[in-house]
Amino acid sequence: MNDEPITILLVEDEPAHVEIVRRNFETIGIAHTLKHVPDGESALDYLYRNDSFRDPASSPRPGLILLDLRLPKVDGLQVLKTIKNDSALNSIPIVILSTSASENDITMAYANGANSYVVKPADFKQFGELLDSIGTYWMTWNHHSRK
Repeated sequence: MNDEPITILLVEDEPAHVEIVRRNFETIGIAHTLKHVPDGESALDYLYRNDSFRDPASSPRPGLILLDLRLPKVDGLQVLKTIKNDSALNSIPIVILSTSASENDITMAYANGANSYVVKPADFKQFGELLDSIGTYWMTWNHHSRK
């Protein structure tokens, strides 16, 4: 099990989904830092420390990325491709957290290096249970690289 906190980068454009993730992680006691960006362009700026993300102390390298696919500016699939094609970033686990259950989206995500693909349920309670499972697995049972 992992005891050291990691930074989780949440790339999500829907404010209600951001709040659900934030509240659920607090409720289940995940003692990790959650950083949020609202679009794919901001995600890449964060990861490459551009613009307002230049300071590594306030924009630490994430140990996990929760990535929506349908994003403004740069879509999630392009963000995924960029990360997984960069040797400095490609070891960061990426969980696709999407409303899409399209077989094509799932296939494309895995073909481009996603570590997991999870479909967000429409029901608030089920979404919370899903986040609990994600948090328990990725933050408790999964072993992270500390590179």
